[in-house]
Amino acid sequence: MTLAAAALSVVAPAARAQAYPSRPVRLIVGFAAGGGNDIVARLIGQWLQERLGQPFVVENRPGAGTNLATEAVVNAPADGYTLLLAGLPNATNATLYANLKFDFMRDIAPVAGIIRIPNVMVVHSSVAAKTVPDFIGYAKANPGKVNMASAGVGSGSHLAGELFAMMAGITLVHVPYRGNAPALAALLGGQVEVQFPSPASSIEYIKAGNLRGLAITSAARSQALPELPTLGEFIPGYEMSAWYGVGAPAGTRAEIIDTINREINAALADSNMAARLAEQGGIAMPGSPADFAKFIAEETEKWAKVIRTTGLKLD
Repeated sequence: MTLAAAALSVVAPAARAQAYPSRPVRLIVGFAAGGGNDIVARLIGQWLQERLGQPFVVENRPGAGTNLATEAVVNAPADGYTLLLAGLPNATNATLYANLKFDFMRDIAPVAGIIRIPNVMVVHSSVAAKTVPDFIGYAKANPGKVNMASAGVGSGSHLAGELFAMMAGITLVHVPYRGNAPALAALLGGQVEVQFPSPASSIEYIKAGNLRGLAITSAARSQALPELPTLGEFIPGYEMSAWYGVGAPAGTRAEIIDTINREINAALADSNMAARLAEQGGIAMPGSPADFAKFIAEETEKWAKVIRTTGLKLD
């Protein structure tokens, strides 16, 4: 073998490893365009496009609680060119749905976490409770009479309320709506007493005094609503956040996963990107693929207990 041939034999594997991506990458989102998840996907997609030199095209596939989008990625080639914006529904759907055509933890390889976004506990201004302990006392004094709106059965706002009720030892009557906007409209109209929406959707109503914020559902206080305590300050161990990250079909090469992970972590460390994600009320989730895998496993186990305790089930 000549020296030139020997050099090529060493360089070729490295060149192949560096070739990703050599064509556009699809990032599948299980919700319609315009929501918080879609905004996060487009921010990260634009960052990856600029860093890796190929288009990262966000493709919205809403339906079946994100299961349609997840199934599309599960069935895609494991070549790094079809990715999933993973999130809380992927952890909860494992228990909510009895007949899924995939196993999320087996069939999707965790790539990187992006952000966690808490919910906020808000009540109608007519509710006498000014604090979380006040509300717990109010609910105990009115069993079966306190109505909780949500964006739908199994939604993040629903599960946040169910976890709160379970840990506080109270009963809330769940009233599901077809999305966050009609649920908030019902709360603003006084048709229900409490809801657990995202800060982004409710912060203006809180600041205007139309709704009363009682607490944030995350473990730490929110920069967006710093005056609100966390629910964990009153109910030790309580924590609930929506979260977003990136997954790939199982079997995707480790070097591809590591490339995307490295660039997403770089995005989270960038001051401009961090500021844009903070606008969504998000808390950055940097870490390795193994860190993200551990987080998903913990979330899946946590919400399985809540769902089984409350008897929730979707077809």
